[in-house]
Amino acid sequence: MPILAVLLAGVAFSSFFIYRIESDKRVLETELIELSKVKYGLFNVDVWTEELTRIIIVRVNEFQMSEPREAELRIKIEEFLEIAIAELEEGFEEENKGSVGGFLKRGVASVTDVFGLMREKTPEITESIIIFIKDPENKELAKDFLIDKMEEYSDSTFSEIDYSLFDFILNKHDATEKREAITIIKGKIDSLNNRRTPYSAALFGIIGLLALMIPFSTDFMKAEFTVLTMICGILLAVGVLIPMINIDARISRMEFELMGESIVFIDQVLYFKSKSILEVVWVMITNKKIDVMAVGILVFSFSVLFPVSKLLGSIGYIYSEKLKDNPVIKFLVFKTAKWSMADVMVVAIFMAYIGFTGIISEQLTSLENIALNVDIMTTNASSLQIGFFLFTAFAVLSLMVSHKLQYGGEK
Repeated sequence: MPILAVLLAGVAFSSFFIYRIESDKRVLETELIELSKVKYGLFNVDVWTEELTRIIIVRVNEFQMSEPREAELRIKIEEFLEIAIAELEEGFEEENKGSVGGFLKRGVASVTDVFGLMREKTPEITESIIIFIKDPENKELAKDFLIDKMEEYSDSTFSEIDYSLFDFILNKHDATEKREAITIIKGKIDSLNNRRTPYSAALFGIIGLLALMIPFSTDFMKAEFTVLTMICGILLAVGVLIPMINIDARISRMEFELMGESIVFIDQVLYFKSKSILEVVWVMITNKKIDVMAVGILVFSFSVLFPVSKLLGSIGYIYSEKLKDNPVIKFLVFKTAKWSMADVMVVAIFMAYIGFTGIISEQLTSLENIALNVDIMTTNASSLQIGFFLFTAFAVLSLMVSHKLQYGGEK
C-alpha cells in the first residue's frame, strides 16, 4: 500500500504538470499555425505584391539598351508614329468635310503640309523617345508607374486580408515580422517540451511499473484496488482533456521562377486540426446533421461514459457486498473492460477522418490552378500526442485492474 500511495502521488503530480504544460504549448502551437497559414503566404496578395515589386525593381535596374535592341526598338517606334500620323490625318479630313470652316482648315493644312512635316520629324521624335528610355532617371519613373499600377490592380481585384490576429501574435511575442515571431514561438515550444520530458518519463515509468506489478502481485486489499482505480481515473481525465493527435498538412517548400527571379514559399500550412476527445464530442454533438450527432454520442459513450461508469462501478464493487451481485455493476466492471481499446480506435479513426476530409474540401482545391514547372514539396506533419498514449495507458491499466479484481479477488 505505501508503494501504491507513492505511485498515486507521482501520477497525480506528473499528470498535473503535463496538463499545464500541454495547455500552454497548445496556445503557442495555435499561434504558430496561424502565422504559417497560406492566407499570410502563398495565397496572400500583399506577399505577392511585395515579391512582384522586388522583381520589377531588379528587372528595371538591369535593363540595358543594347545596339541590336535599340535598332529594333527604333524601327518599332517609327512604325508606330507613321501609323499614328496616318490615323490623325484621316481623322482630320473626315472631321472637316462638308463645311466652310472645315474647307478652310483643310486648305491651311494642305498649304503648310503639317502632316508631311510631322512625318519628316519622325526620326527625330524616335530618337528623343530612345533617349528618354535610356535616361536613368526615367527608370525610376517607370518603376514607380509599374508598381503603382500593380498595387491599384491588386486593391481593386482582391479582398483585404484581416491582420488583426496576425498583428496581435507579433506584438505578444515582441516581434517585428513573421519569421522572427515564428522563431520565437518555436523556441518557446521547444522549451516547454524540455520541461515536459521529466514528467512524461516519470509518468510512463510509473505506468510501466504498474503494468508489471498488477499481474504478478498477490491479491490486493480494498485500499490498493481503490488506489489503482484512482490512478486509472487520473489517466482518463488527462487523456480526454488534452489533444490525442495533431493533423497537420503543409507545403514544406514551394519554389518557381517568375521573369527569371526565384520565388520561394516555406512551411505553408494547408490544414491543421488538434482536438481532445471532449472537444471532438462537443463538435459532433452540436453539429446539425443527425448522423454526425449520433456518432458523437457513440464516441462520448465509449470514451467518457463507459470508462467513468466502470471506475465508479469498481469502487462500488470493492466496498459493497450488495453491489457485487448487481448485474449492472458486474457488467460495467467486467464486461465493458473488453471494449476499452475500442475507445482508442474510434477516436483515432474519427480524428483522421475529420482531418483528411478537411484537407480535401477546404484546402487542396486551391492548388488546382497552380502552373506547371513548379517545385513543390509537401509534408504530412501529423503526429500522435501524449493524450493518445495516456488514454491508451488508461485502457490497458483499467483492463488489467478489472481482470485482477475478477479473477484475483481482494482481501
